[in-house]
Amino acid sequence: MNLFRSLLFWIVLALLGALVAQLMAQDPGLVIVSFGDWTYRKSLSYTLLLAAVAVLLLWLLWRLLSAPFAMLRRHRKKAARARLLDGLLATHMGQWSRAEKLLGEAAGNRETGTVARIAAAHAATGRGDAEAGRAHLAGIADAQPAVFAVVSAELALADARPADALAALDATAAQPLPPRGLALRAEALAALGRAGDAYGLLGALRQQQALPGRRLEALEARWAEAGLREAADANVLADRWEALPKPLRSDPAAVAAYAERAAALRWEDAAASSIEHALDNRWSDELASLYGRLPIGRLDARLAHAERWLQAHPASPGLLLSLARLHRAKGQWSQAEAYLHRALAQGGNAEAWEELGNGFAQAGDARASQCYANALRVARGEAPVEVPGRDLKQKIYDQAAIEERDEHGLPRLRG
Repeated sequence: MNLFRSLLFWIVLALLGALVAQLMAQDPGLVIVSFGDWTYRKSLSYTLLLAAVAVLLLWLLWRLLSAPFAMLRRHRKKAARARLLDGLLATHMGQWSRAEKLLGEAAGNRETGTVARIAAAHAATGRGDAEAGRAHLAGIADAQPAVFAVVSAELALADARPADALAALDATAAQPLPPRGLALRAEALAALGRAGDAYGLLGALRQQQALPGRRLEALEARWAEAGLREAADANVLADRWEALPKPLRSDPAAVAAYAERAAALRWEDAAASSIEHALDNRWSDELASLYGRLPIGRLDARLAHAERWLQAHPASPGLLLSLARLHRAKGQWSQAEAYLHRALAQGGNAEAWEELGNGFAQAGDARASQCYANALRVARGEAPVEVPGRDLKQKIYDQAAIEERDEHGLPRLRG
């Protein structure tokens, strides 16, 4: 494309020259310049040619005189680029002091200054000198406020100072924030316990493609859960729950956060119904375990739901643990103990051992201490010690693999 443009330029120039030459041939014109006793008298064509030669000679003279300065500028640019590249490589290799020195030298060049100052700030922070890092960035604060805000926020978040990061990003001069700035602002908000506000930035982050899709999905789930737990009152909790997309309202982590926060706010119906709807749509052993652990009433209604689920999930350790907790809350320790033994036989964790120990302790049974010890062993990944008191028939029943069926009555594969 450049060759074509050059060829076209010279063709047009030649045509213009031919046209001017033809005009001059018809009427060469006359130029007379008189100064004192000196008189210049030549044709126009000759005068124009002489002027062109004079301009060319002056240009060549200028190029000759400025060549040393141009060479010096090129050498400085080349040296600054070399220092910048070496400094960036040293930063990547963790050679903080060497990197900061090279980048500080490259910062004096207009072409490489901004990138060099940013990298020098990271190098200074890498060697533990946050004050030097801020000093490196001071040179771009006025000229490029958005860049200054983004880099300052990165360094502040890396130093566990989310409030400083948010202050830098909210500066008026830094607006509008680039995509990286929006991502950092959301991260700072979440770190400050304002996950609900961070969740509100997800739309802008997606629109500007500030983060990969999978990363955004993970952050959406994390901020949704944290935002629910941070809800100040029931109205805020309800608004945030209704704002979640339908798939997230079935996510076990989000449902658990909503149920636990609703229970803490004394909103018992919402706490229980959220888990009930989630388990009816998609089974989760963690949610089943939480169902009996919620500090709310409605014992009979919850027992009815849990016993209905037991028909489809008879070997669920979480559900068996919830049934045990609900029966113990009603003062029915014998039923609770039976469910706990079955939960442990079906793979129950340390929570089941602890609950069994609580029940034995409440009943004045000396086996409580052994149950608590088993809870610690299981939490450490060790095998529990068998607790006496169960005959062979009871052990066989506890360990029996009962066939599970789905809502259509078809057998469900285990595992």
